[in-house]
Amino acid sequence: MRRLVVALVGIVALLGASDPGRLIVPPASAMISYREPVIAIEHVQVVDGTGAAPRRNQTVVIAHGKIAAYGPSATTTVPAGATVIDGTHETLTPGFVGTHDHLYYVSGGPLFIMREMPYSFPRMYLAAGVTTLRTTGSVEPYTDLHIKRAIDAGDLVGPHLDVTSPYLTGYEPDFVQMGDIPTPALGRRAVDFWADQGVTSFKLYMQIKPAVAQAIIDEVHKRHLRVLGHLCTIGFARASEMGVDSLEHGLFVDTEFTPGLDPDACPSSETKEAESIANLSDAKMDALIKLLIAHHTAVSSTLANFEGRTPPPMRVEDRMFALLDPESKADVLATRAKVEARPQAAKELWLKEYAAELRFETAFFRAGGLLTQGPDPTGYGATIAGIGDQRDIELLVQGGLTPVQAIQVATLNGAKSLGRAATIGSIAVGKHADLVLIAGDPVTRIDDIENVVTVFKDGVGYDSKKLFASVKGIVGRQ
Repeated sequence: MRRLVVALVGIVALLGASDPGRLIVPPASAMISYREPVIAIEHVQVVDGTGAAPRRNQTVVIAHGKIAAYGPSATTTVPAGATVIDGTHETLTPGFVGTHDHLYYVSGGPLFIMREMPYSFPRMYLAAGVTTLRTTGSVEPYTDLHIKRAIDAGDLVGPHLDVTSPYLTGYEPDFVQMGDIPTPALGRRAVDFWADQGVTSFKLYMQIKPAVAQAIIDEVHKRHLRVLGHLCTIGFARASEMGVDSLEHGLFVDTEFTPGLDPDACPSSETKEAESIANLSDAKMDALIKLLIAHHTAVSSTLANFEGRTPPPMRVEDRMFALLDPESKADVLATRAKVEARPQAAKELWLKEYAAELRFETAFFRAGGLLTQGPDPTGYGATIAGIGDQRDIELLVQGGLTPVQAIQVATLNGAKSLGRAATIGSIAVGKHADLVLIAGDPVTRIDDIENVVTVFKDGVGYDSKKLFASVKGIVGRQ
C-alpha cells in the first residue's frame, strides 16, 4: 500500500497539482528562436501594413518587446550587444490580425459538431504569422477564456486573443451546441454576464430576432465593446443601420436581396438566396457599399472557408492533411467527395456567387471600406487555423487587390476593427513588436506569404516550422 501511495503522490506532482492554477503542457522553449532583449533585423524588405509601397534594405530594431527603431539600413543605428538577424532576401510584415479565427474545428458527422482545439490551433495560428485574433463566436466560451489566460500567463503558446461571446441567436436546429436568446431582456442579461467574464466582442447569429438583436447591440455599446454578425433574419443594410460593427463572410450570407423575403426571417430557399447574390447588379452592390461605409461597418472576409466548395485541388490541402489526425483527414475527404458529387448547375451557381463575393470585397476596399480577414475554420473542415489566414491573403490578391493591399487587410485593417491600431497592425516605432519574417518576396509572388520563418510576438521570436511540427498528427483531436 505504501508503494501505491508514493506512486500516486509522484503522479500528482508530475501533473502539477502543487500549482493547480497552471496548465500542464509541453514547454514552449524549444519553439523559441529569439528571446534576447534587443534584436535587430537588417537588410530586410518591409511591408509596413499601412498600404504604403514596400521599402527595401531596411533595419528594424526590437527592444524589450517593442519596435525601437526603423529605417534604412545605411542610416539606422544598431545598439551595441544587439542580436542581429540578416534579413537579406526576406520580407518583414506586421503580425497578422485575424478577425474571424475560431478556436474550434469541424469535420465528420452525422451531427454538425464543433470540436475545441485548445492546444493545436493557437500554435498553428502563431506559426502562420497570426499574432492577434478574434475568436468570432464560441461554443466553449469558458475554454476560450481559459486559453486566453493561459497564453497570457505563458502556459500555452498562441496569439493575443479577443474572446467573443457564445453565439447569440434563436433556435438553431442544425447547430445543437448553440443557445437560444428569445427575448430582449435575456439578450441584455447575456451581454452583461459574458462581459463580466472577460468577453470583449459579441456574435449575433442567423436566427436572432431583430428586436433581440437591437437590445444586444445597445447593451454591448453601453460597455464600449463590439458587435459582429453572421446574420440571416437581418440583411446587411439593416444590420449596419442598427449598429453592428462588423459583418462576417460578406455577401455570401446577405439575405436582403432574396425575392419575396420576410424581413424578419431567413429565406426559405437557399438557391434563391444564392441566385440573388450571383446576379446582384453593380448599382445595388455600390449602394450597399456606400451605406456600410457611411455607418462605419467593417466586413470580415472569409474566402478560405468558401473556397472549400469550389473545384479542387485547393492550395491548402497538402499542408493541412500533413497535420490532421487520420480520422479528421478521412472525414474531410469523405465530405469533399459529396461536395464534388453536386449537380453541375449547383457548382456553376456557386462559382458565380463566389465571383460576386470577390467583386464585392474588392470594390468595398477600394471605396474606403474597412475590409478585414479570417479563415473561419468551419464548413466541413476544408480550411484550418493559420494556414487558412495565409490562404485568405492569397485569395484577396486573386480577387483583385495588390499584395500590399491584401497584407494591409490582414494587418492594420484588422487592428482597426478590433480597436487596437494604436499598438499593433503596422510597423512603426513604439508599437508592439508583433512581426512576421518571411523568406522571399510576397509583394511579387503572393504565395511566398506561406514561407514564414520567424513570428515575433511582443519581441519573442518563434520558429514557424517547429510550431507546426509540434502539432503534427493531433490537429482535429485537440
